[in-house]
Amino acid sequence: MTAAVKSSPRITSQLVNGILAIKPLADLAKNRARNMMIKRAESIGVYWHDQVQALRSRSDSASSQVSSQVSPQWEQELAQVQSANLTYPDYYLRMFHAYEDGNLSWDAAMEVEVAAHAVHARVWPDSGEQGDMRLRQSYQTVLQEQINTAPQNILDIGCSVGMSTFALQALYPQAQITGVDLSPHFLTIAQYRTEQRERGEDYAIQPSLAPSPDQAAQIPSPTWLHAAAEATGLPDASFDLVSAHLLFHELPQSAAIDILQEARRLLRPGGHIAIMDMNPRSEIYAKMPPYILTLLKSTEPYLDEYFALNLEEAIEQAGFQSPIVACNTPRHRTVIARVR
Repeated sequence: MTAAVKSSPRITSQLVNGILAIKPLADLAKNRARNMMIKRAESIGVYWHDQVQALRSRSDSASSQVSSQVSPQWEQELAQVQSANLTYPDYYLRMFHAYEDGNLSWDAAMEVEVAAHAVHARVWPDSGEQGDMRLRQSYQTVLQEQINTAPQNILDIGCSVGMSTFALQALYPQAQITGVDLSPHFLTIAQYRTEQRERGEDYAIQPSLAPSPDQAAQIPSPTWLHAAAEATGLPDASFDLVSAHLLFHELPQSAAIDILQEARRLLRPGGHIAIMDMNPRSEIYAKMPPYILTLLKSTEPYLDEYFALNLEEAIEQAGFQSPIVACNTPRHRTVIARVR
């Protein structure tokens, strides 16, 4: 009888990398990962294709009769958000999340909301459609426990289409919040959602834990900035909290370290950095079946670098006190540190 060999996580990861180095297999894995997300979304009542079509055509309904064409208004509004002088870092100009153009595309931007609900439906075994809300709520709980004084100026780095920003707005309704992202497509959606909320309009996929449209009309709206999180161009010591929600696993280590240094520059004395992301020490990832790990890594090009980064040490080296680490879900952690 031949004994079964149990691969270590490192060996398994290397085998997966070898599979993904073969383009046809990598493409197959990416397509499979995407189809699984769409199917999961539909199973929890998030009708992926209908919601995305409604957003593309800027319709108020998610009807199958809605045009699949991208409304010309999107390009007009993108021009207003986009920084013409911004040079994209090389690490950003590659495929992310199975999109050939990465985050620099309408497809990626218009599927963020539905994808978030699909992915987070499995954070807890019984979470389903409440998974996204529970995840964001778990982050808010850690912020409330660890930050005694409500921040007045908040920077949400890697804010995407604003889901994390709107959740911060609900937690700190009197704060001035700035969302920064490298994707002008994401920021255009964020600005559109902001204007909808200012008008008191409802829409199908409300950001989890965000203020209601009526409440949003009464509190400061976020400001959106097209810039790299490692080079924002914002003034020194201008924020009380720098928040990064599910950003760092999408970064090479060099960019992650640069962002920590930029956050230190931007924070006032007594300010905090808070990073909520995948927990590399979670047993879920250590015991993940190779097939599932292949699907995950096919859409996350920097996952190995993130898992290998000693984030707590990097935070201290950037000028922060020893961080506090809280496991806020079975597979996520929040790392919070105060300016030294």
